[in-house]
Amino acid sequence: MTVSWSTALRLAVQLAGPDTTDALIERLGPQLVAAVAERHRVPTAAVEPLTAWEEQGLWRAMTDDVAGFQGRAVASGDPDVARLLYVERHRRSPQLLAVILAAADPADPRWYAAGGLVPAVLEMTADLALEPALHGPFPELVEHAVMQLGPELPLPVVLDACHHLADLAGAAGVGELAKRVEATADELAHPGLAELLHTAAAAPDPSAFLQEQRPAEEWTDPAHAHALLRVRLRERDVQQPAGLGWELILREHDRRPFGGKRTPPENRYMDPLVCIVGWDGCPEELIGECLPDNFWAVLDAGARMPFEELVRVWNAKRGRSDEIVRRGALMGHVDRILTELTPARDVLDALPSHHEPTREAIAAVLAPLGTDPVNWLTFYARMGRTDGTAPELIADAVAVDSPKKRTTTWPRPLDAVFPVTAPRDSRAVFLNVLGCAPEAAQIAVVPHLDARAVQHFLVYGDPSPAVREAIVAAHGVPALASYASSRKLPAATVDYLFDLDEPAVDANLFAHCHIDQKERERLLAGRLRGGGTRTAVPEELLDALDEVNLGHYRHWLMAGLESGDLGVARKIVGRLRLQIPATRLRLLVAVWERGGPDAVREILAMDRLPATLRRQTEKLLDTPDGLDRLRDRLAEQEAPAKLIGHPPQKLAGDQIAIPWPAMIEALRAGSLPDNALRTLTEFPGCPPEILVEALPSITLPEVHHQRRNHHWVTTGLEQGTLTPEEVLTHAAPAQAALSHLDHAVSSLPPADRQALRSQVTALTDRHLGGNVEAWSVCLQLLPTFAGTLTELISTAGAVAQV
Repeated sequence: MTVSWSTALRLAVQLAGPDTTDALIERLGPQLVAAVAERHRVPTAAVEPLTAWEEQGLWRAMTDDVAGFQGRAVASGDPDVARLLYVERHRRSPQLLAVILAAADPADPRWYAAGGLVPAVLEMTADLALEPALHGPFPELVEHAVMQLGPELPLPVVLDACHHLADLAGAAGVGELAKRVEATADELAHPGLAELLHTAAAAPDPSAFLQEQRPAEEWTDPAHAHALLRVRLRERDVQQPAGLGWELILREHDRRPFGGKRTPPENRYMDPLVCIVGWDGCPEELIGECLPDNFWAVLDAGARMPFEELVRVWNAKRGRSDEIVRRGALMGHVDRILTELTPARDVLDALPSHHEPTREAIAAVLAPLGTDPVNWLTFYARMGRTDGTAPELIADAVAVDSPKKRTTTWPRPLDAVFPVTAPRDSRAVFLNVLGCAPEAAQIAVVPHLDARAVQHFLVYGDPSPAVREAIVAAHGVPALASYASSRKLPAATVDYLFDLDEPAVDANLFAHCHIDQKERERLLAGRLRGGGTRTAVPEELLDALDEVNLGHYRHWLMAGLESGDLGVARKIVGRLRLQIPATRLRLLVAVWERGGPDAVREILAMDRLPATLRRQTEKLLDTPDGLDRLRDRLAEQEAPAKLIGHPPQKLAGDQIAIPWPAMIEALRAGSLPDNALRTLTEFPGCPPEILVEALPSITLPEVHHQRRNHHWVTTGLEQGTLTPEEVLTHAAPAQAALSHLDHAVSSLPPADRQALRSQVTALTDRHLGGNVEAWSVCLQLLPTFAGTLTELISTAGAVAQV
């Protein structure tokens, strides 16, 4: 059975109507059972118990939400359904067991049969899925859950379960539990529990006795006990429950430690104690107990670390040391980190310079450097050669009476790189630190940076306008050109650089930045941001065209098609194979308009255009009306009637907009080229008229359960350029139409979904009505029917009446 058949069968039983459904189900019994089994992922033999518990079970199993139907099924209290969904299908979640137990009648012997729920739960060991059994209706399961989960739970919660057992099984049940607890090595980690249960079993009212022994107002919120159990059972990502006091948690830790040294290193992230120390307000005693064996896990949990522990791990230098400093700064230890940890460069490198309190602390430490560039250059030169703290490094840098030679120029200067690469090592540290300094210090220092540092500070340092102007004043246009070499410049920065109208800057923006196509057209036309037009496009920009990757960015060169600039035109003709006559003529007309016939001769001399075009154009170059005649030929080639004769892919490659109105007209006239209809559907902006005409040739998605939105039918339905009604009445073959329609309708608004349902119902009522034979014929024809769904339904109705 294919997925499409299952879908069709489900829709059929939905649409057939109450009077027809029972007969249709009876007629299609085996197929329907198979469809239910597929939908609910159960064996066909299990369909009967799954659906027999309620009236019209088969119909509901096919039409209702799967999760909702199964939820109602297990809530029915039917032991066979519980066995099927909980035991045999291994869906052993605590939520599912809770629903089953809430509806179960312990008097039904099927619960206890081999393979039934009770034997299955009795085989479970300590697991979160066993928690609902503590309060369920089966004494055996309550006792078993206490024995398995008792060590993990606080005494008040254990006593609640024992109290419940006493209500279910009386003194005998409590006495049996007492014997089992007594036989354990540690009384389920609750000393005295066995004696307490023996006393309760001997009391006139065991239930009342246990209630009196329960500590009042402790662990009364089920959410608190549930969270604690998840922690004990090493569940991941346990959230701190609201209202649970640390006093109760500490007492539980004293009763039975949460973890620590008992956890193997490979499992330390699942350590219960690690989970708890990440909760807000965790006492330092718990953090300190967990740290020696689980430092990184505790750090990842977000616990506040004692500074001494950070120092210990930092000095050990075992991987991720920079994270120690970063987390320590965010915890509020930044002042001590700067003044106590070494070496200075590594510490400064690890600090989170985006964190405002950290920036302020760094600025305070840097204050002795002042605005003297020599201090800063010396600080940079000695940064990688000191083992001291940051204040010690700075003090050494400003000491004018030191025997060490002070640095007056940038050590080992480097040129800028294109595109920019991120700074590393001491460069990165110095520039981050400089970014934390006061603006006056930055203005004093930036004239002394090398070209690479200037580039890095502009791109990654986000300098203020005043600092940026100081850089430009000192380093000139080359600094701005290197600034324009990043792919991720903010829009405001790009606008600032464009407004300069500097050729080298424009060239780098063109080559390295994600800018709008309109800006590329402006640059290649030589138009200035400030108004006016350059006589010729600068060489810097022409050189950038040589580096364009045509496999990805062909449209960058096509942006200069109408520039008319001779240099740009030479680059385009030299690097691209223009595919459409109109594109070639458009380039030649633009060159003639801007540079005259001699410029056109230079393009033709490149021998890159078709021979016929070259000969025809050469004849026009010396005639008075040559340009007008060339324009006429361009208009002729740009006429929609001409363009529709070219493959849409070639039009798009030459940046020619697809003439949709002409395509629609050709479609109506029957003159659209072969295969063009199907190809056009894949282009953005394809009009509904063409999409509808292509519907009779749709195909079934290759993998139904992995269908993506890239298919044009589904995309059209989701974007509203196709309507479900059009798919219903125009799409063929019927099986493919049904598949796409069923997928898309699920995302429709409720009102639209109901409107479509009403339309389909009216259609099936008109042709199929309550005729079971007609419905059967419709389903049998579906896999091979070549027409639309509407035609399928009407055909099935006609066949059934013969």
